[in-house]
Amino acid sequence: MVYWRSKSGGGGASPSRANGGEDDQVPRGHVPMVAGCGGGDGDGGERVMVPVRLLGDPCIAELLDMAAQQYGYGQPGVLRVPCDAGHFRRVVERALRKDGGRSA
Repeated sequence: MVYWRSKSGGGGASPSRANGGEDDQVPRGHVPMVAGCGGGDGDGGERVMVPVRLLGDPCIAELLDMAAQQYGYGQPGVLRVPCDAGHFRRVVERALRKDGGRSA
């Protein structure tokens, strides 16, 4: 399962993926990432809890390489991914389908 939440607040999580109001807690076996944040720590972006097992997927690994090139390996806080939130959502959902939708 992947948890989506708008970083700017306002309850942007989809009902099927909401994690019961515990938005600040990271579920075991997940990595928090922010997509669509425009490179800054300001408003915007979508926080995503990605299952660790998906980090080896070639498409997600490519986005992680882009993040390393743009922000470096020592970025503080939640890992930022330099792409549109909608694109990142599609990449993660495609990786989940290839993975068979297994739970961690």
